[in-house]
Amino acid sequence: MGHGAHAPDAVKAPTRDDLLRGSYGPYRANNDLLSYHLTLRVDPEAKSIAGTNVVRFRMLLDGQRIQLELTPQLTIESITFEKKPLTYRRDERTLWIDFPRMLHKGDAGEVTVAYSGKPVTQGRFGCFSFDKDKEGKPWITTACEGEGASIWWPNKDQWRDEPQDGMEIDVAVPNGLMDVSNGRFAGSKDLGDGYTEWKWVVHYPINNYDVALNIGEYQHFSDKHKDTTLDYYALPEDLDKAKAQFAQVPVMLDAYEHYFGEYPFDKDGYKLIEVPYAGMEHQSAVAYGNHFENGYSGRDWTGVGISPKFDFIIIHESAHEWFGNSITAADVSDMWIHEGWATYMESLYVEYRWGKADALLYLNGLKPKIKNEMPIITQHDINAEPPEDQYFKGALMINTLRSVIDDDPKWFHDIHDFYQDFQYQNIMTENVEQWWDGRTHTDLGPFFDQYLRHAALPILELRFNPAGGTVGYHWKTDEGGFAMPIKVGDPQHWTLIRPVTTEWRTMPWTGTQDAFQVATDLYYVTVIKE
Repeated sequence: MGHGAHAPDAVKAPTRDDLLRGSYGPYRANNDLLSYHLTLRVDPEAKSIAGTNVVRFRMLLDGQRIQLELTPQLTIESITFEKKPLTYRRDERTLWIDFPRMLHKGDAGEVTVAYSGKPVTQGRFGCFSFDKDKEGKPWITTACEGEGASIWWPNKDQWRDEPQDGMEIDVAVPNGLMDVSNGRFAGSKDLGDGYTEWKWVVHYPINNYDVALNIGEYQHFSDKHKDTTLDYYALPEDLDKAKAQFAQVPVMLDAYEHYFGEYPFDKDGYKLIEVPYAGMEHQSAVAYGNHFENGYSGRDWTGVGISPKFDFIIIHESAHEWFGNSITAADVSDMWIHEGWATYMESLYVEYRWGKADALLYLNGLKPKIKNEMPIITQHDINAEPPEDQYFKGALMINTLRSVIDDDPKWFHDIHDFYQDFQYQNIMTENVEQWWDGRTHTDLGPFFDQYLRHAALPILELRFNPAGGTVGYHWKTDEGGFAMPIKVGDPQHWTLIRPVTTEWRTMPWTGTQDAFQVATDLYYVTVIKE
């Protein structure tokens, strides 16, 4: 997600809906999604929608009930199974759906939810918005990462389980408008009643908040990058600007493929679509609203002169195709796996284009955005977005890990393999930790715990003894076993020290206290000199 002042950094008590939607309860855990087939008719005049979602799933346990979600603001016309209506109960957005007979482990089932109503615009990006373009024509978009996809379509509204066979999206809109959704375009047909249906096929698992409608008088142009089709959609008045600005896409793909391997959704292609909000990482259909200019909303995003060289939204949102869409956190609590990595990828893009010094400058420019007031991993099984530190602190933690490894060729090999090993999976921080422990043959538990599960940064305490010609050092951290090596002393000839939390260690130092430096651009720490 593009950011700004959006994340609620105060902990608020979870609502009943947050608990119902956040937990992976028994009626979610008893089934595995196979596919969705969403068919929708969108009426811009009435600002209403009507349609069906066919949910295919396989039972993992014997059961007679499953849990789906749909906002109470939309009406359910029917829920059917084997052409017969099912009984169901609504509780907040939860739908408890009961079957007339036991479904057995291994059985595939299919329910069709028919629904209609007027979606309520809400959240930072509107979630489901009926806008107008400059000509006064309908321009209708969705962006529901925080709010939840069940605001506009019925689904299993959580992150852990994605439809393994993908999804079909069929959207009918008034003639003269186009719908651009995720996946591969599969044709359009005039329905003969003033509406045209646009058909899209998603060939990969997809997280529900990535599923998107983009409806407008879009103009389409295309390109190719190796085996990846590139399709671009802009409003008529912005077509020339889009053609100029979207030329940044192939170089962005070059950079990310260089570090992580090929673009993960070739069967669906890559799309970049103009929208009226900042931007969103909708899988294979990236939403773009950065006004066709470099930086972020016209600003130098990290304040060090590098941001104006590229379009922040193209670079950041597209990074999520690798981290967020291909690799997805299984619970919203571990969303740093999306945002910390995508923010770090911005710096890799800078490094690919302009070198390591600029990448470090760019990353360290993020520091003023960090609050360090609460941990960036929140409580599991509650629908609550982690604080915004997950972006910037997450990226600086990853850069710190690179400095701990202290071998760039190895680091690039590592991050490539890390991505490849988890591609198309839904993972938690524990998976990340175990992988890096195995790769580095070190226990990185205290490192990850300190940066992710505590609010405070590690503090390197230094005590100078000019008479003895030494400096004492140790770590002050929440994690007892924290023993990260760090470079100190003279920047021309760094000394690698290995402070611990349990005792003070010393090293020789005959220079002044001011001359003793710590490589804080390589390691994200607090330094206290006594």
